[in-house]
Amino acid sequence: MSSARDTVLGRIRDALALAPTPPVVAPRDYRTGRALPDDERLVLFTDRLLDYKARVHTCTADRTAEVIGEVLRELGARRIGVPAGLDARWLDGYEGEVRQDHADVPPDRLDALDAVVTASAAGCAETGTIFLDGSPDQGRRALTLVPDLHVCVVDLSTVEAGVPEAVARLAPERPTTLISGPSATSDIELERVEGVHGPRTLVVVIRTDA
Repeated sequence: MSSARDTVLGRIRDALALAPTPPVVAPRDYRTGRALPDDERLVLFTDRLLDYKARVHTCTADRTAEVIGEVLRELGARRIGVPAGLDARWLDGYEGEVRQDHADVPPDRLDALDAVVTASAAGCAETGTIFLDGSPDQGRRALTLVPDLHVCVVDLSTVEAGVPEAVARLAPERPTTLISGPSATSDIELERVEGVHGPRTLVVVIRTDA
């Protein structure tokens, strides 16, 4: 005797076999081509990030190491992880221990890090979203997921006004991670709890001339 499950699945298979299969065309008529001046894009992006409880610092490219060093010192990060392709000059202002990540490093060793410093692929001002694509200066997802503090450098030139414009910057074959503020969730009483699924603290360093 067939089970109820087999009966239901059999009927679904029969229905699919009889149903027509017209081609599915995804609509692509969404709004594109939006642009904002640098100052407006910076203000909007910063506002969205702050609303997500991220910490934001702006600087020129020549002050990158100084700002990163100050952030890590202020937050007490004595041991940090970095992706293999990160610009080493960004850490000239940091005096703690630096560990370069690679695929064989197990999660428990990542958990021993106080922070991680990465670059980014793109950003979206409208949503306050940062895109990582696994490039050498951004590393694997685990590196930005396990440590409790993520310091992410974003070049203003890579921040687009809207989502379609930002997505157009990305290579579809690369693994893409979208970050909108520090990791957070809410319990049944809508109490916000941070650090459940990723870094409790997100610090974004926006380089205004890069």
